[in-house]
Amino acid sequence: MISRIDLRGSQDDPRDSLPRAEIDVADATERVRPICDDVRHRGTEALIELTERFDGVRLTDIRVPKDALDRALTELDPRVRAALEESIRRARKVHSAQRREDHTTRVVPGGTVTEKWIPVDRVGLYVPGGRAVYPSSVIMNVVPAQEAGVSSLAVTSPPQKDFGGLPHPTILAACALLGVEEVYAVGGAQAVAMFAHGTEDCPRADMVTGPGNIWVAAAKRLLKGLIGIDAEAGPTEIAVLADHTADPDHVAADLISQAEHDVVAASVLVTPDEALADAVTERLAVRAAATRHSERVLEALAGPQSGIVLVDDLEQGLAVVNAYAAEHLEVITDQASVWADRVRNAGAIFVGPHSPVSLGDYAAGSNHVLPTGGCACHSGGLSVQTFLRGVHVVEYDRDALADVAHHVITLAEAEDLPAHGEAIAARVGHGDDRD
Repeated sequence: MISRIDLRGSQDDPRDSLPRAEIDVADATERVRPICDDVRHRGTEALIELTERFDGVRLTDIRVPKDALDRALTELDPRVRAALEESIRRARKVHSAQRREDHTTRVVPGGTVTEKWIPVDRVGLYVPGGRAVYPSSVIMNVVPAQEAGVSSLAVTSPPQKDFGGLPHPTILAACALLGVEEVYAVGGAQAVAMFAHGTEDCPRADMVTGPGNIWVAAAKRLLKGLIGIDAEAGPTEIAVLADHTADPDHVAADLISQAEHDVVAASVLVTPDEALADAVTERLAVRAAATRHSERVLEALAGPQSGIVLVDDLEQGLAVVNAYAAEHLEVITDQASVWADRVRNAGAIFVGPHSPVSLGDYAAGSNHVLPTGGCACHSGGLSVQTFLRGVHVVEYDRDALADVAHHVITLAEAEDLPAHGEAIAARVGHGDDRD
């Protein structure tokens, strides 16, 4: 069902041995290029035709009418509404604490540099659809953008045949709860192109964020630069660093929780305890057979992206999970907080037996839009900071400029850029008499 990788006694770089999804974004990028070009040239007309081709839905309007948003909220199961409202409350509490304040540094008398934080003007927020429904992704995209002060934001999600060509009503209800009225029924690469190029119906955006399938990731790669992106999010992944103190049933449940996302989802256990590995394997077989999406789960667990990694001890295990740089990392060990504090590379870290990834997916207050495919070694998850730009505002008076002029002119000459120095000399003289 799930493969084993034995790294005990190995001194090699573990990155060459760890399981990974076989995803070729470069190839997908070339395949989405004509789609994105079509949207650039034909706008809404292209979106309607592409939606019929890929989603099997013929739209007359790509924008979701406000009455559909209102109706979705009115008809929402009260228990689901209460859960979404609590998720929103917790997310706002965490993300509001991420707000940045402008700060002015007095470099010298008469010379200051202010770091000013300015929100992106307009963002497009992508919410996936297909095998599952993700109102939680609406929250994870919208809340940090709102807390950052983004003045214009739009949500897009794939249309669904079962709902008359609209996105899933729970997604629409989540938008309504958050006060988002600009919502589009567009998915895939064409949705990213819509935000990047703009159409008659959807103004161009400065940034697009949110997880999606390989075609969404490929479109982000292709259009990056024309539009800002958060990350090329790939298939979801979980790594669990566990020792003999971990409950094998809990570990199995958590591995399956991510495997049910997609057949290419990655579930990885790293442990020095072979008895735990055996017990988890047994529990995976039982739980996978009983879960609703059993076929999908079994394929994901058996894929090359999933596995149980045996290590000599937790010290080696720590090195392995840092090399893997998981989107989600659970640390279920003795003194879990001590080991978790030493983790360098992970999108989000879940500490101890009562902090499963599922909690973070919905109601921990953390964000679940996270780096995948090893990108957690250099990138972080979606946050308020994603939607802010740090701009340096420089203000010097004449005396402050004159005081440093000779250094600027010297450096300009050293770089063979004399006009740079001349721009200083034009204001305060050459500054040759300064030491």
